[in-house]
Amino acid sequence: MRSHFDEQLALLNKELIEMGALCEEVIELASRALAEGNKSLAVQIAPIDAQIDQKERTIESMCLRLLQQQPVAKDLRQISAALKMITDMERIGDQAEDIAEIICFLKEEDRKEDILLPEMAKASIGMVTESVDAFVKRDIMLAEKVIKDDDIVDRYFDRVKEDLIRKIADDPKDGEYAIDLLIIAKYYERIADHAVNIAKWVIFSVTGVHKEE
Repeated sequence: MRSHFDEQLALLNKELIEMGALCEEVIELASRALAEGNKSLAVQIAPIDAQIDQKERTIESMCLRLLQQQPVAKDLRQISAALKMITDMERIGDQAEDIAEIICFLKEEDRKEDILLPEMAKASIGMVTESVDAFVKRDIMLAEKVIKDDDIVDRYFDRVKEDLIRKIADDPKDGEYAIDLLIIAKYYERIADHAVNIAKWVIFSVTGVHKEE
């Protein structure tokens, strides 16, 4: 009986890792599409987001089946954490798709070199990757690093916002483009917040203590 439960738990972890990999893929694709102004890359994001949505449904069903087997405290924490994590992962996919939709409407003539936004995107992607790695390795220190790195992304967002405000003041005709970039930056900030949430649930699954407590 226990061996069957352990097999199901291992399969749950495998599905979570695959869902995390899809999240990494989708935001990296969004970042490349933005940096290159490549709309053909942007349109590839929606099908991957659909895969993420399907993974969420699959994992949710697996968790509910496992909960019916009255797991012990340690296993219960892992299953509960998984249910919370997939919500954040699904939202990461949604926000990557939101970025892609904006990219598809950006005009090529409006594109201007921007150093801060790609750096912000890179930092957000790194947080998602490390939050998934922390789950795989059950690494509390790595999860703590993800939580601290959120300050870096927040600082990037503040700098991007200030830079875009200056651009609008210098040349009001760039206003619509600047607002689009600001919305994209806000999506990256939210992606980083979801990575923090994942990291907190990783810590909970290992220690039984949630960082908000």
